Amino acid sequence: MVPFSVLDLAPIAQGTDAGTALRSTLELARHAEKLGFHRFWLAEHHNMPGIASAATAVVIAHVAGGTSKIRVGAGGIMLPNHAPLVIAEQFGTLDALFPGRIDLGLGRAPGTDMRTTRALRRNLAGDVDNFPEDVGELLGYFRPVAPGQAVQAVPGAGADIEVWLLGSSLYGAQLAGMLGLPYAFASHFAPAALMRAIEVYRHHFRPSERLDRPHLMVAANVIAADTDAEARRLLSSLQQMFVSLRTGRPGLLPPPIEGYDARLAPHERAILDEVLSCSFIGAPDTVHAGLQGFLARTGADELIITAQIFDPAARLRSYEIAADVRDRLHHAAR
Repeated sequence: MVPFSVLDLAPIAQGTDAGTALRSTLELARHAEKLGFHRFWLAEHHNMPGIASAATAVVIAHVAGGTSKIRVGAGGIMLPNHAPLVIAEQFGTLDALFPGRIDLGLGRAPGTDMRTTRALRRNLAGDVDNFPEDVGELLGYFRPVAPGQAVQAVPGAGADIEVWLLGSSLYGAQLAGMLGLPYAFASHFAPAALMRAIEVYRHHFRPSERLDRPHLMVAANVIAADTDAEARRLLSSLQQMFVSLRTGRPGLLPPPIEGYDARLAPHERAILDEVLSCSFIGAPDTVHAGLQGFLARTGADELIITAQIFDPAARLRSYEIAADVRDRLHHAAR
């Protein structure tokens, strides 16, 4: 009985603005809650014209405040961009406001280009090489305060927060296993190392105070519609966005284009074949068959899905179909 969750980037569509995107994100979160999705995660990206979730903790508060029971969190916070104490205070505050509902996924990538990374950090003295130490420091702030502890996270100490490691490589898989943390793999945009990372995570897992056995989440793009043809048309927005991003021209989420596949140059097709191999696009039966095989292949404990769809109503419909597929899979597993 694999839980399904939602990863949202608060996409800014052409012809709209960040306020519209953030209101649409809350609408989607409420929809996901009604449909029984387990978590609603937002991701930290910077200097991306088409993504409104840069101030991730603020958007999490927006979503958690507008929902009542769905878990809300970061998928993820790019920890090298921040002092661990600041993140402990931010997420300790979120836990104080919304107890028992907050997740914190941690990544080691900057979530942007190097020029923007320098603007975020002011210098690059703290970098990815310090990531294990930064994770350890952050986890320490969430423990109850020890006698004589000079620096405390207030709020934060003793907070009930699920901490995850995120990754798209073997490094994150190994570290998550060694630290005894749940692990989420970014197969929705970097699927190449998925199966090897799963193997590494499970092999290196050591029980911890947070987790007694491996717990794996995998990510996928799911764009569902009433017909395969309509889903393929909706997919073209995401395809255009990836091509623009990978060729150094990030922009707003564009409207779909009929027959976009036929317009692709060979190098553009190669980009999309690489990044979208863990994508399930189509009518309900098509998506059902694809996700059934994906979950069997990975043995995942959870699935998190994302849908970059231009039209908000079509996006809500896509998640409705995904929830129906989830229920069919659960019924078959009984």
